[in-house]
Amino acid sequence: MQKAASLPLPPADALAASDSLATRIGETIDAAGGWLGFDRYMSLALYAPGLGYYSGGAAKFGRDARDGSDFITAPELSPFFARTLARQFAPLLAQGLPRLLEFGAGTGRLAADLLLALEQDGQLPQEYAIVELSGELRARQQATLAQRAPHLAQRAVWLDTLPEHFEGVVVGNEVLDAMPVRLFARKGGRWHERGVARSVAGDDSTSAHAFTFEDRLLAEADIPEALHAIPGDYDVVTETHAEAEGFARAVGAMLARGAAFFIDYGFPASEYYHPQRAGGTLMCHYRHHAHPDPFLYPGLQDITAHVNFSGIAHAAVDAGLTVAGFASQARFLMNAGITDLLMTLDPSDARTFLPAANAVQKLLSEAEMGELFKVIALTRGLDDGEPLAGFARGDRCHAL
Repeated sequence: MQKAASLPLPPADALAASDSLATRIGETIDAAGGWLGFDRYMSLALYAPGLGYYSGGAAKFGRDARDGSDFITAPELSPFFARTLARQFAPLLAQGLPRLLEFGAGTGRLAADLLLALEQDGQLPQEYAIVELSGELRARQQATLAQRAPHLAQRAVWLDTLPEHFEGVVVGNEVLDAMPVRLFARKGGRWHERGVARSVAGDDSTSAHAFTFEDRLLAEADIPEALHAIPGDYDVVTETHAEAEGFARAVGAMLARGAAFFIDYGFPASEYYHPQRAGGTLMCHYRHHAHPDPFLYPGLQDITAHVNFSGIAHAAVDAGLTVAGFASQARFLMNAGITDLLMTLDPSDARTFLPAANAVQKLLSEAEMGELFKVIALTRGLDDGEPLAGFARGDRCHAL
């Protein structure tokens, strides 16, 4: 694990908040008999009211560590991300779908840029709903909309939960990866659930706080089905995604008619549980440093796992949705016309064109976001006809 000393030191007030959350987590561990499943730890670290990473006041989204942020997302990287999504969404809204719904809207940049692009395309939704649990992020989203699209800000509404019934277009960018996962370790051919316990005095933990992993042997009947698909008996650490799959089922129950698009980093199950990925995908982000220690500064860093898109697809189908497309982010964006949009800029204006082209290159490059990130589309009740434009070429549904 990366040593805390090699990462930027939080300010005193942030450290105090992290210590408060660590105390709460420690008390939860004690109340549970000395051991918590990792999913419960991850839920507390990210979402504990007032102290968790997404429920507290950390900057989270930004361009580099100097602005106090921990990572950058595609909407922050380039406005052409939203403009390209709008090219996919506009024909769907034209089918009489009145609303657009975003999960986890971050800074609000995607919402503002989507509304502006859809206005230009003549397909503004009647309402732009945002499901957001963080009061701090809601305020930031409202400020972003007021600044970037003040004449459209009144179309936005904020929700605490999924609506029971929804007709329209749904979008979630980097939402699934932040849902708590269970951790498992196969050692000597036997499966264990990897949970969290308090560290004992004098152990060799590199974490900033006194937590450590502790494995508990699983009875055969308690081994999740996904793990049975991992062949052999070599040692492996991996994750399962019950919460994200439950979320996909909930979207299926909600979506009466329309399409849901989720963009995130991840793989189909055959790649997710491949022997070459024997260390799992759990990772943390702090001040634009990626590292593997989930116990560092609880509440001040993001904790994520890559998405098993096969599990998401199967859960959605179980809920009555159709998997209408699955592709790399690069292929989806190119199919939907991102390069055409880029060329609306004047290439001879180097000061404008080159930064925009470099940002688009990061969205498309295999070495950046283009291949690791995927787009999955889930639909119900749409008119028969041509495939969704973003999946016209390079659709990988067969891999799910």
